[in-house]
Amino acid sequence: MSLRTVRLRPEAEQALKRIVRATGLTISGALNRGLLMLSGDLGQRGGRTPYEVYLTLDLGPGGYAVAPSTDTRRGVRKATRRKLARRR
Repeated sequence: MSLRTVRLRPEAEQALKRIVRATGLTISGALNRGLLMLSGDLGQRGGRTPYEVYLTLDLGPGGYAVAPSTDTRRGVRKATRRKLARRR
């Protein structure tokens, strides 16, 4: 077992006091439990592939594309017209 000194911002200190009051845990117990929960959370989140992240994004139909990738020239022209129209 090790001894640590930790600095808490006032909001974190208040949150810790509320947790201790509500759960009846000691300060050390509350901090230990919080660290273990956070550690478990990292294990669940870790290892996500870029494709898995992409699947969670909601870009709507067609994403942000203004034209299919097979017709990029038309898409660039359309995007440029939109941009210039906003300046008028």
